[in-house]
Amino acid sequence: MGSKSDSTIHTHASFLPQTPLPSRLPCDIEQSSLCCPAGPCWFSMVLFAACELGVFELLAEALEPLDSAAVSARLGASPRGTELLLDACVSLKLLQADVSGGKAVYANTELASTYLVRGSPSSQRDMLMYTGRTTYVCWGHLAEAVREGRNQYLKAFGIPSEELFSAIYRSEGERLQFMRGLQDVWRLEGARVLAAFDLSPFRVICDLGGGSGALAKACVSLYPGCRVIVFDIPGVVQMARTHFSASEDERISFHEGDFFTDPLPEADLYILARVLHDWTDAKCSHLLERLYQACRTGGGILVIESLLDADGRGPLTTVLYSLNMLVQTEGRERTPAQYRALLAPAGFRDVRCRRTRGTYGAVLARK
Repeated sequence: MGSKSDSTIHTHASFLPQTPLPSRLPCDIEQSSLCCPAGPCWFSMVLFAACELGVFELLAEALEPLDSAAVSARLGASPRGTELLLDACVSLKLLQADVSGGKAVYANTELASTYLVRGSPSSQRDMLMYTGRTTYVCWGHLAEAVREGRNQYLKAFGIPSEELFSAIYRSEGERLQFMRGLQDVWRLEGARVLAAFDLSPFRVICDLGGGSGALAKACVSLYPGCRVIVFDIPGVVQMARTHFSASEDERISFHEGDFFTDPLPEADLYILARVLHDWTDAKCSHLLERLYQACRTGGGILVIESLLDADGRGPLTTVLYSLNMLVQTEGRERTPAQYRALLAPAGFRDVRCRRTRGTYGAVLARK
């Protein structure tokens, strides 16, 4: 999933929101996944637990590798449980153990230091925390989601989801965790997908559902001549101003509103990143028609999503993300042809699609 080589491991957390820890599993883990069906679930739970407990931050801050007793004491966790968790992380290549001194001491691997320590520029810890606390709970109701054809917030959290993002943002803490998770995603993937097309001709860009402004920051960094308007619901905009740094950049502004109902800012380019996959075809069509009306002549729209193959059965990561849309949203992942079929009736033309080396592809269309 990420851009690392085949030496990086696939923890099976990768089928949940953008976790860049995979390209393939070591052979012994691949075989155990078939022989022990609970294995893939357990791999992910080890990762989630270690992140929640702060194992990787503790080892990153330590002046030297620590034994399990020291880790247990500093985390306030049981000695037995800590030792078992650390050894599981070693087996998953998240930690390394040195026994040369007669007693095992533990340190982060390069993989953990890169992706699992909060201070790392490529950290995915916050997205993993959201995944473990929310997405995995919804996936526990996958069979019901398949039977019913709808998301599982009511069964998972007792929250009705007629208003989808009232369920997704079910508390202030949950909203902040989700926004931090998406910041992780765009920190890793933003520049790459924004470079799929040359966006320098678009001087005013509106990032719809832009959350914390993380993608906007990547955009003004890559295209310093542009100005970006982040358009999102009031609670998100207020939280972005309080907890995130994008609002400090004079090239980035925030605008409150509901993109289905409220007036849209006029712009040369509208970005829909991880937006259309949340919604039914009918709601996507409604939104695209509104964007076409708001868009300046000669402007365009950039759709950023994980793209299915033409037959809809690959890549595996995207197929699993599509199931995630079933358990968590109203939508699904789509093929390039399906995005063209949504864009053309709204009036957009010259639809072009480009895949990247990462999780996301880009679809650019013009007015």
